[in-house]
Amino acid sequence: MSNLGMPKKAAQEGDERKQRVSRLAARVLELARDSIFLHLRFLDVAMSRLRPVERPGLSGMATDGAALFYDPYFVLLGYREEPGFCARSCLHMLLHCIFYHSFRCEALDPALWDLAADLAVENTILEMKLPFAAMERDDEARLVLEELSQRAGALTAERLYRYLRRQPPDEEEEGKLRALFTRDMHDLWRRQEPQELTVTEEMWKKISERVKADLKSFSQGQTESESLMKNLAEATRDRVDYGELLRRFTVMGEDMAINDGEFDYIYYTYGLAHYGNMPLIEPLEYRDVKKVREFVIALDTSASCRGDLVKAFVRRTYSILKGTEHFFQKINVHILQCDSEVRSDVKITCLEQLEDFLRSQRLQGFGSTDFRPVFSYVERLLEEGEFENLKGLIYFTDGYGVYPERMPGYDVIFAFLSEDEGSQRVPPWAIRVVLSEEELEEQSVS
Repeated sequence: MSNLGMPKKAAQEGDERKQRVSRLAARVLELARDSIFLHLRFLDVAMSRLRPVERPGLSGMATDGAALFYDPYFVLLGYREEPGFCARSCLHMLLHCIFYHSFRCEALDPALWDLAADLAVENTILEMKLPFAAMERDDEARLVLEELSQRAGALTAERLYRYLRRQPPDEEEEGKLRALFTRDMHDLWRRQEPQELTVTEEMWKKISERVKADLKSFSQGQTESESLMKNLAEATRDRVDYGELLRRFTVMGEDMAINDGEFDYIYYTYGLAHYGNMPLIEPLEYRDVKKVREFVIALDTSASCRGDLVKAFVRRTYSILKGTEHFFQKINVHILQCDSEVRSDVKITCLEQLEDFLRSQRLQGFGSTDFRPVFSYVERLLEEGEFENLKGLIYFTDGYGVYPERMPGYDVIFAFLSEDEGSQRVPPWAIRVVLSEEELEEQSVS
């Protein structure tokens, strides 16, 4: 054989080797996915939505919510070291999608959110005790997670992120955590186009609801995981746009501004053209708009509500309403501090007074909680003519208290923190909003 034929033969052998590696990696991934289908039937629809896509040169595995990307050599090397590696990695990425981790990273510290998400997912997998996805360092990981649980509480990504922000690990500790709990790359989480991201998020919302419903039917107690249920509850809870809800409190009124919508430029330019500098019609100097004028903010200052969260809630409300499109020049807002009775009533008539309240007001109360005195107090204000057209009351509370039986003549929003387990029941005439500390912090600094 001539020397000229050697490179060609080597190239052919190289191509054949790549094809064999590709086929073997695809087969290993197929077996891993089959294991998930077989043992976790409530995840069958979710798993089928992540189609495997080979991406040579990728230094690991990753998902964008639509595909599962992998490098075939990486898959085979991982499988050779630990048979449960591929199933574990697939399940890890799948739970990221089901828990919406990739859709909540924009306004957060990326490095800490990635770590918190990995910790939450791995804790869920370890709680399920799955032999087909077991790995050598699982016992070590369980000890770390047990210690974290004692300090951070329920190991959802949101709680873990909150804990890591308050007590960030040093560089060495963070490196150890990542080595122990990282299974995939998260780069693709932040590279999707907004429209594509929205479509993918809507798809996973439906899938997560399906998983939550199927879990009881298919698990039969074999894969019970408290962490799985808590993460699913966090992922599928209704996230209401708080600013959108405030529109319920808007009223129609006149605002001092040029009303372009009711201005006819034809008459205006005709007058200028034919009569010199004399328009036939001037634009209206006011317009009818919907803005917030009158409402009540009730702050639960009972012993179970931390003062920093109460103030953060007021700051969030302020940050939403401080824009000129939401507030009239003159407003009538009462901020009540209350526990078992109304402790303080601060009347706000302009944004400057609201800013003063945030800077200087001290919280009062810290007793038990009873919601009824607030409603009685507001009724008395209505009888005294304090409000012309009260549109609503926003009650920030932990939810542990006595609710009034009678429906008031205005809208009521009860705002809770997501961690308040007992805050889920409100009267049927009230609106329930569940917030998180991250949401409060984002709004308070925006």
